[in-house]
Amino acid sequence: MRDFSLLKEMVSIHAPSGNEGAMTRFILKYIDQNKVNWKVMPEVIFGDDHQDCIILKFGQPRTAIFAHLDSIGFTAKYGKELIKIGGPATEDGFKLCGTDDKGYFETELVVLEDEDGYTKLEHLLEREIERGTDLTFLPEWREDDDFIQCCYMDNRLGVWVALKVAETLENGVICFSTYEEHKGGSVGFLARHIYENWGVKQALISDITWVTEGVKHAEGVAISRRDSGVPRRSYVDRIINLAKESGIPFQIEVESAGGSDGNQLQASPYPFDWCFIGAPEDHVHTPNEKVHKVDIETMIKLYEHLMRNL
Repeated sequence: MRDFSLLKEMVSIHAPSGNEGAMTRFILKYIDQNKVNWKVMPEVIFGDDHQDCIILKFGQPRTAIFAHLDSIGFTAKYGKELIKIGGPATEDGFKLCGTDDKGYFETELVVLEDEDGYTKLEHLLEREIERGTDLTFLPEWREDDDFIQCCYMDNRLGVWVALKVAETLENGVICFSTYEEHKGGSVGFLARHIYENWGVKQALISDITWVTEGVKHAEGVAISRRDSGVPRRSYVDRIINLAKESGIPFQIEVESAGGSDGNQLQASPYPFDWCFIGAPEDHVHTPNEKVHKVDIETMIKLYEHLMRNL
């Protein structure tokens, strides 16, 4: 049985899009403490040229894993009003937390609608929150024999999977990106670095997808044929063939909406192939994101297989 204590700690870290610094520092500390026990000790690349992103280079890389560090959230506007960071679900009573010039606070979300159907978001804190403060969902970890459930499985789980793969990875790159939930922006310079320095032009997107009528809990990790972006079919075919050969359970996803770091790679000036591969979750972009442990296990195993064989 997997130990999810690291993931439990990660979902509690406040790191919405544009404010990923705390998550970056946590990951860097984790890497520094654990890389000596990995099969190959990676080169760790970060700093001002890469903002809050991290690149890990193992051996002679052919393929890169991209996993975004940021989460959805809210920004305090004027008075009690909040505006969205990314696309969080909004429901009366969702618990929120944050820290401003007066310290840490917890509050609740209120959804107001006027007679014209215009929706406004507010908080219930008695005092005004400092303008520009970002808020995130208050984490409430739930785990049983089959499921784990909390806010920010998307994408702390994708980051956690990448760290699990790092333990045995011999040749490859892992890129921890930022801004993904709010229009992206960091993938372009990460792509430039790994393409121009090491010639890497194959990518796997370690992110979390949706439970739908076609993608179910406990039936294996989802390999996406497409979402709002359309990856090159020949590359996805190679991945599906490798998945079949491995015997690892997986599902095929086909959607018209949603996006990821893959879309940003496709928009970059570099000839990247990419494929989104992730465990499906229910209650997307809420405090109650729910993922089956079978799908998490198959996600780890498929990433390990693909990074050896692509």
